[in-house]
Amino acid sequence: MEAPGPGRVRYARNGGVRIAFEELGGAGGDPLLLIMGLAVSRFWWPDALIAEFIGRGFHVAAYDQRDAGQSTHCPGAGAASPVAALLRRKSPAYTAEDMTDDAIAVLDALGWDSAHLFGHSMGGQVAQRTALRHPGRVRAITSSSSLPGDIGRIGAARYVRLATVARLARMRFPEGREGDLDLAVAAIRAIASPAYPLDKDEVRRMAGRDQVSGLRDTAAQSRQTGAKWHGGRLSQLRGPALVLHGAADPLLRPAAGRRTAAAIAGARLVILPGVGHYLPAEVYPQVATEVRALADRAGASTGTPQSTTPS
Repeated sequence: MEAPGPGRVRYARNGGVRIAFEELGGAGGDPLLLIMGLAVSRFWWPDALIAEFIGRGFHVAAYDQRDAGQSTHCPGAGAASPVAALLRRKSPAYTAEDMTDDAIAVLDALGWDSAHLFGHSMGGQVAQRTALRHPGRVRAITSSSSLPGDIGRIGAARYVRLATVARLARMRFPEGREGDLDLAVAAIRAIASPAYPLDKDEVRRMAGRDQVSGLRDTAAQSRQTGAKWHGGRLSQLRGPALVLHGAADPLLRPAAGRRTAAAIAGARLVILPGVGHYLPAEVYPQVATEVRALADRAGASTGTPQSTTPS
């Protein structure tokens, strides 16, 4: 399998929205689409984790959600904060269904009739919702450090650690490149677990790939969190599912992962001891092994041949 690394950016279209994506390696393997979280780009997927996926037989691609990275940034100021947007009754700019359709537009542009989805944080909700809205396009989902995709605005609040949200909101760093990188390190430190050392150089490297800082763009964050879901319930999901959650997540309570897994028939729940909202390098092999096993179960249930881990 080829080594991971930034590929050539391409664009999919969903109506008037352009979605930036790229293939990260593993051509010929099982298709795996990575969906990152709130307002941050595809550049936040660590190369070492991508390498673990490729080494287990996946063809990996990632994209920037609308209002993140190199994808279309939508007009409208949004709410005063992402939490305020979450609690609103209506979607201020677009719906959660629109965000799932973005993922499908990327699959179309890649020429993939279906794929495994791995979503982290808010990306986990998008993965769950995409499987509900487009079941024929999704082989299996992994929801990592995420909220349940069918939960209402009031219900979501019980899983969010508001003290951490407030700490993030109070962070102030000078405008400019160095300020953006310092903010990235501080924000990741706030949501990571002290049980694992933070690789500050890796965080700065990932953040440095971005042309703009999604961590500063509270309007974009508000539009994303304000996108309401009007679709089905997780109990309607029939495809294989894996739910990962850090036991020491300082942003979203592990109960969120437990609730997600309990709602999806047959879902496998893995609580990662000592892990925060940010996945440390020490658990990448375990995460990739779990995703491989999920893909194998999906293949066995449908009779679809799956790639195997290279020897």
